[in-house]
Amino acid sequence: MSKERRNIAIIPARGGSKRIPRKNINDFLGKPIIAYSIEAAIKSELFDEVMVSTDDEEIAEIARKYGASVPFMRSKFNSNDFATTADVLLEVLEEYKKDGKEFDYLCCVYPTAPFVTSVKLQDTYDLMIQKNAEGVIPVVKFSYPIQRAFRITEENILEFIWPENINKRSQDFETTFHDAGQFYWIKTKSFLLNQILICRGSIPLIIDEISVQDIDCEADFKIAKLKYKLIEGIYNDEL
Repeated sequence: MSKERRNIAIIPARGGSKRIPRKNINDFLGKPIIAYSIEAAIKSELFDEVMVSTDDEEIAEIARKYGASVPFMRSKFNSNDFATTADVLLEVLEEYKKDGKEFDYLCCVYPTAPFVTSVKLQDTYDLMIQKNAEGVIPVVKFSYPIQRAFRITEENILEFIWPENINKRSQDFETTFHDAGQFYWIKTKSFLLNQILICRGSIPLIIDEISVQDIDCEADFKIAKLKYKLIEGIYNDEL
């Protein structure tokens, strides 16, 4: 850990998940899924604080079990369906500031991101420092050109969003990327100024599709387990 910089890892994990009840602490191959994010952050040795922001006592207990700090519970205001991740991060930074603790860099690590590793966190941090970037975000290439995207009208009719691309070859389109939904490194000053996760001047870390999985339903959980087993080399027929 750098003596010149103070870093905090913030893992936002509220208890009120709607699509998958208790998603943030669901079992993922033998331990709560949030444990992977906590352990990766601690193993990276990059952080002065690895904390979980939650409104849920069970989540807080599990977080502490795996080594994270839960110095305060999340406010009710930032525990509803309309609170943004940025709102939660701002609250955390404000609470730490009251205690006389401020940080140069923050890393928001999502609690349902088992593909986050200490190496990824270290590599992105080193990249950010070397490039003096405002932040670093893992991204993954769209598997199909978004320039050929459809919309469905109110009359249930398919239409191209960009009809001028109908006759263009796929290989002629610009490569596009999307957020991997795993973690965000940000200069704290930039975040406090802009209050958004992806500040102007952020740079990407491009990662493979095999190590990315958005988890919004039970099928996503199963796919994530399959991918994780493939990556770890322990794949078998049981989920």
